[in-house]
Amino acid sequence: MSRPPKHDPQFEIEFYEAVHRRCPGYVDVVGLLGGLYTRTGRIADGLKMDRKLVRLEPDNATAHYNLACSLALCKKRPDALRSLRKALSLGYDDLDWMEQDPDLEILKNDPEFQRLLGQLKPQS
Repeated sequence: MSRPPKHDPQFEIEFYEAVHRRCPGYVDVVGLLGGLYTRTGRIADGLKMDRKLVRLEPDNATAHYNLACSLALCKKRPDALRSLRKALSLGYDDLDWMEQDPDLEILKNDPEFQRLLGQLKPQS
């Protein structure tokens, strides 16, 4: 009985980097690279892709959320909060994920982060 092949993120990174070199404005590839870089510990590269994605799609709430995550991972708290505010203003509303997202750990005790969460909580 054979085992399935191991997942190789480096293969995916190299593939998408080649596509990105040919088509630098390909939004889906920019987003995929940002996620792959971050998951493999290349936080600065992930941040670069997230910034590029926000430039390519300035009204994309998820892109702003991902940028906030990358900024938080880089310990850029004020910038992360600014991006998070922008994500919410554009319609990002996944409260459950925001509360548990490990990328935002540096923000969890920040009063501004708590206010942002409060904006998403249903009013009783």
